[in-house]
Amino acid sequence: MQALGELNYTHFMRILPDCDTENLAYEFQVGKGLCYAITIMDSARYTSTICIEQRHDNAPAYLKPTMVVRLYHDARMAEVISSQNTGALAPSYVYPNRNMRQRNEKQMVNMFLAEWLDFCLKQKPPVKTEA
Repeated sequence: MQALGELNYTHFMRILPDCDTENLAYEFQVGKGLCYAITIMDSARYTSTICIEQRHDNAPAYLKPTMVVRLYHDARMAEVISSQNTGALAPSYVYPNRNMRQRNEKQMVNMFLAEWLDFCLKQKPPVKTEA
């Protein structure tokens, strides 16, 4: 998990030119009709909290990936703290559980983030900034 967090942090630093200014939003389009927005929700000395969401006018809300990620600048790590508006993720879950989460759900969501960031870096989309 630590190596994955370090990789995600490095990818974020390559994508976001400025990640410590609150209420700053970045929007970029990857391919035809696929638009993503990254909004900096909170920024402190050692951490930043950002929201990543896919935007598509014709898709229902439950099909649009959404994640809240915390960047730890002192440790140079990134961690998904919430995915698909489900609340905080525990390090692991007993299975079966009431919400039917996988045993390693947190790790899987962080791996999805790594794959998504890698995809974005390969596409090299132009980034628009909104203050």
